[in-house]
Amino acid sequence: MEDTTRLTNDHSIKLFIQRDYSEGTAVKFQERFPAELEGRIDRQEFIEILRDINRFFADAEALSCTTFMENCCTCLTGYLLLLCMPTHYEKCVKRAAKYIDEKNESVLNPHGIFMVDPMEKGLRCIEVCITNAHR
Repeated sequence: MEDTTRLTNDHSIKLFIQRDYSEGTAVKFQERFPAELEGRIDRQEFIEILRDINRFFADAEALSCTTFMENCCTCLTGYLLLLCMPTHYEKCVKRAAKYIDEKNESVLNPHGIFMVDPMEKGLRCIEVCITNAHR
């Protein structure tokens, strides 16, 4: 098994999609299709899910007039503004988590696959669990 694959106690397989640092330290995950998913889910569908997740995090880290003003107002209020409203980054991360939940429900779970929100792993990787129930 690869170093990105692990067998758990209940014999389900855990895969880890690692971060892609080829373009710097921005949050981006490798857009690769693990061999363990072959025959379980369409290759393009899975890669498209990874691309969408990467888009959510690219949007979260993008600089815009809105994020500039948000940061200025945060500094001017002594960071008290953060107690009153979520930041652009937090909103994007919540959208990514909701998207992953929706894809788990509609696409992945019926094939015996479960994707874990990368925030739960400190944005180091995306954990993908494969159960033996749906082979």
